[in-house]
Amino acid sequence: MNSTSLSALALAAAVGSALALAAAPASAADQEKCYGIAKAGQNDCASASKAHSCAGQSKAEFDGKDWKTVAKGTCMQMGGKLEPFEGKGSPKAM
Repeated sequence: MNSTSLSALALAAAVGSALALAAAPASAADQEKCYGIAKAGQNDCASASKAHSCAGQSKAEFDGKDWKTVAKGTCMQMGGKLEPFEGKGSPKAM
């Protein structure tokens, strides 16, 4: 193998590593539950009202008892709340 091939291989490895790091999920400390922003069938986990017990089972749009995980500090900007609530949310288009 010549030095040009080694350089190309090293560059490919570096790019692959950078892409893998960029695709890695954020840590739990960088995330928060945001209630009232999930569309029907797009919630992340069980409902606070115990209406269902798993992701993707919400039946109502923007239910205040269903949540999605979002980047910390963005929930209120999206029109959601950090605690479950009665009624429906009014998410803002982002």
